[in-house]
Amino acid sequence: MDTNVWLYIGMGLGVVSFCISLAINEWVKRQDAGTEKAQKIAKAIKDGAWAYLRRLYGALTGVAIVLGAVLAIVFSFSSEGFGLARGLQTAGAYVVGAFCSAIAGYLGMSVAVRANVRTATAAEHSLNKAFDVAYRAGSVLGLAMVGIAVFGMCLIYLLTRDPEIVLGFSFGASSLALLAKAGGGIYTKTADIAADLVGKVEAGIPEDDPRNPAVIADNVGDNVGDVAGMGADIFDSYVASAVAAMLIGFTGFLSFSAEEQAFYTVLPLILAIVGIVSSVIGIQLVRVGKNGKPGTALNMGTVVSCLIYAALATALFLAMKWNLGALIATVSGLVVGVVIGFTTDYFTDDNFAPVRKTAEIAKSGSALTIITGLSYGFISMAPSIIGIVVATLVSYFSAQAFGLPGIYGVGIAAVGMLSLTGVVVANDAYGPIVDNAKGVAEMSGYGEEVVERADALDSAGNTAKAITKGFAISAAALTVLALFAAYKEQIEQYMPGQELLLNLQDPMVLSGILLGAMIPPIFSALTMLAVTKNAFKMIEEIRRQFREIPGILKGTADPDYATCVGLASEGALKALVLPALLAVVLPLAVGFVLGPAALGGFLGGAIFVGVIFALFMSNAGGLWDNAKKYVEAGNCGGPGSDAHKAAVVGDTVGDPFKDTAGPSINTLITVMTLVSSLFAPIIARFHFFG
Repeated sequence: MDTNVWLYIGMGLGVVSFCISLAINEWVKRQDAGTEKAQKIAKAIKDGAWAYLRRLYGALTGVAIVLGAVLAIVFSFSSEGFGLARGLQTAGAYVVGAFCSAIAGYLGMSVAVRANVRTATAAEHSLNKAFDVAYRAGSVLGLAMVGIAVFGMCLIYLLTRDPEIVLGFSFGASSLALLAKAGGGIYTKTADIAADLVGKVEAGIPEDDPRNPAVIADNVGDNVGDVAGMGADIFDSYVASAVAAMLIGFTGFLSFSAEEQAFYTVLPLILAIVGIVSSVIGIQLVRVGKNGKPGTALNMGTVVSCLIYAALATALFLAMKWNLGALIATVSGLVVGVVIGFTTDYFTDDNFAPVRKTAEIAKSGSALTIITGLSYGFISMAPSIIGIVVATLVSYFSAQAFGLPGIYGVGIAAVGMLSLTGVVVANDAYGPIVDNAKGVAEMSGYGEEVVERADALDSAGNTAKAITKGFAISAAALTVLALFAAYKEQIEQYMPGQELLLNLQDPMVLSGILLGAMIPPIFSALTMLAVTKNAFKMIEEIRRQFREIPGILKGTADPDYATCVGLASEGALKALVLPALLAVVLPLAVGFVLGPAALGGFLGGAIFVGVIFALFMSNAGGLWDNAKKYVEAGNCGGPGSDAHKAAVVGDTVGDPFKDTAGPSINTLITVMTLVSSLFAPIIARFHFFG
């Protein structure tokens, strides 16, 4: 079948997926929005979320215009002279990528801030109905994201026939994702930490008590961090994995026939098309059974979707008589992604030993709680790292065994791991929706039974978010390995007759590795210091309100929610500047000053240290969070006990781990690798012709 046909199919199914997301969005909007008090609280959350998103997207628009202009100028120069057309194409693809990512985040946020109160209201009827509202709302973001991504990639490649231009689309998505995820993470943890430390520990009031001035900012943060931010993050990984494999297919198959080269360049998009079909089917099958266990429903939805994808992909490969090495690589990535997700579940779910032991040790105080959580966080890296290694080796050697370049197999494995992004994102967006629903139920006085149902949904959401983070980080690891290979091939393509050797005895390579290895820790420090700085300001504001307005704690006066929302917004946006510069400027500085080999080492150091840091921080943070919830459920002394206070401290430490630094690192390394691959031709010409 002609590759153009597949591109048209991809565009068509992308539109279908997006339209289904709009239809589900309309269904969610028709659900009961609850009492007047509940709607008032939901409106405050919605207004705060939109206020931040408008400021964020306003800043990102300026960034997109500046970077777009730079790309247009830089990529208009080549060894053949000045050609504005290619520069404009690259810049246009970049702007479209950023815009598509923003649209997906906007739609996800739009449904999330409506679904929270509707989920809380549905919990008055039954847990199953509330789950259905929350999950369908989460699926809006998942289906919109994959639809927009596949449509955009297929359209740009159809128009340009150049995967390097599609790389500009990926860079646009990644640059927005880094700012959205890091900014959203700083925002949400600023409010969460301040609300917990002053509300729970000092004032002794419940988590979502309306007397807490930071409670609305905390609920807003769930949306801007885990819906808009995490959505942009996974959108970035999804697009980058496909583009990396396309680049390798384009440059790695030069010795093959033109038809084979065209096919293997488009194959990643075909696999993404299969993923759309599987996600649409799988999402419709997610239901809570009679046992009323939301976590089981989410996990079964993932497993069933994987089986559907594997069956469809196998049938397609066999029917079309395509190379089975690519099929094995795809399925290996898919299987390992699921295994990584469930091993993350073991370390972050309160049904298993790590969380329960941490909760038990909390009886001895905060210090041992921190040490235990850190230790389990370090151990939790091992299954994911081993899984990444297995996926890399299986995909590499299976591709080679069937006559394909081994590194192409690794790129296809990354596509396979992210092929069910629609389902993964639906699970992830479900988390903040039910978290908000619990808060709305408590603040609206919906009754103990409703709050308990919302809490059961929220507990499953915490685990789902932890699994999603582990899945996204591992997928990013395979993606950046493929992008790293694409960078190497890009350099060699523009430096004829020379091979890019990364020899550890080369001082340039070794220097690059060390420079790259220091970036993830510095990035983590910058984002977490931003959280502590902003949280300190908000803590002082909450204390001021409690001190100057005594009626707040008595329930006779309303707190000033807007000031806390404003503090979180302003602090998050200011803190984005330096981390963003690290991601974009440092790779270019290393590449132009020290050379292509040093930049290769730089990327290697950043990738390996970044993956380890991201896995450790996300898992340790999730463990501390659920250990606190396990104590709050009445175990190990229950709420108000010494164990509870220690668990709250552990959760406070873990908050910026799991929601700010950890999940932002995989976006960081993706952006740095994309920048390097995008500018590889310029760097190669600078050193080769200079």
